[in-house]
Amino acid sequence: MTMSTALLTDHYELTMLQAGLRSGAARRQAVFEVFARHLPGGRRYGVVAGTGRVLDELERFRFGEEELTYLRENQVVDAPTLEFLADFRFSGNVYGYAEGDTYFPASPIMVVEGTFAEAVLLETLILSILNHDCAIASAASRMVNAAGTRPIIEMGSRRTHEWAAVAAARAAYIAGFASTSNLMAGHRYGVPTAGTAAHSFILLHDSEQAAFEAQVASLGETTTLLVDTYDVPAAVRTAVELAGGGLGAVRIDSGDLAAAAQAVREQLDALGAFSTRILVTSDLDEYAIAALAAAPVDAYGVGTSLVTGSGVPTAALVYKLVAREDATGTMRPVAKRSVGKPSRGGRKRAFRMLDEAGAYADTELITISGDAPDGGVPLLRELVRDGAVVGREPLTAARDRHREAVALLPQDALHLGRGYAAIPTEFA
Repeated sequence: MTMSTALLTDHYELTMLQAGLRSGAARRQAVFEVFARHLPGGRRYGVVAGTGRVLDELERFRFGEEELTYLRENQVVDAPTLEFLADFRFSGNVYGYAEGDTYFPASPIMVVEGTFAEAVLLETLILSILNHDCAIASAASRMVNAAGTRPIIEMGSRRTHEWAAVAAARAAYIAGFASTSNLMAGHRYGVPTAGTAAHSFILLHDSEQAAFEAQVASLGETTTLLVDTYDVPAAVRTAVELAGGGLGAVRIDSGDLAAAAQAVREQLDALGAFSTRILVTSDLDEYAIAALAAAPVDAYGVGTSLVTGSGVPTAALVYKLVAREDATGTMRPVAKRSVGKPSRGGRKRAFRMLDEAGAYADTELITISGDAPDGGVPLLRELVRDGAVVGREPLTAARDRHREAVALLPQDALHLGRGYAAIPTEFA
């Protein structure tokens, strides 16, 4: 049975609906936009991720008998509202930046059009997905840039909620991670999976040699052997003696990784294992990866920092009403004026402007008029039309798009230090 996502929401979404149904305003047409007022953590750019998951969950946003019974028994809403929810199906339109693209402050990365009743119910679901996935993808992109051509394995499943781990693996793959340790991410989204053995496997056996023998016999000489359980030089020597020069890789998970990698590389070469790669793990983030740039490291494994957004676990996205129908049927822009949290009214269009040579992104241009500027690359794509999903795409497309989007950013966008957005956002 497919689980409904209708109760993955906040109580006040339903009480607003109830009051709006009573006043009649809930049936007015409305436009909501998702955007960030700033890029948290002093990041230079954000990465759009989670759009595909929003589309999946939107299709499951239904109030069945179980959900309606809960709302009735707990007196969350009244009988007319329950009747409305029983027949609820989103019939509006959704537009958004494509997954993998970059975004900047005020970028309207998702636009929801429909009645207020339909659109307001989606607020919490959309924000919970996009705030998490965009934060993870933004951190992952920084790590991938720091790693250069060296691949990174996502391995943070044991450091977060079990389903957040699956979403994190998906977002990291969009941003350029090579694989994940999470099998559900492989099963559900097709993310390549990887993994061999932990220290417990070494400790299980009577000797390190016995553990290596068992692993090589089972997985072949191209496996990755964990060499820092006891004594690294002794482990490397044993590993090469058992697997020969065809040993796939060794993994180092502790100590001074740069110094250890250098010593292991020299030892592997002296033993004739020139093609054996070195994988390093142990609480890596983008800064640690950058510090290892000169070390003879072939790949990285990142866990905790990835699934926590490397210190920035939310993208600070908000979902705001920007236009609504008035009593005459005319759409009117609306905006908050509260101190520190203002918004801009009106349904927006967004365009990425390039420099004169067309080599780099120059400006994020947000328009209310709807006019397309000369040379502007439109950023909003149709995702849902009259309630039907039309914008689903393969995850590989988002991954390819991200690579292209980062290549268009100015060089200072890749700096790891705190700073301003890599390109300015302008309104017209």
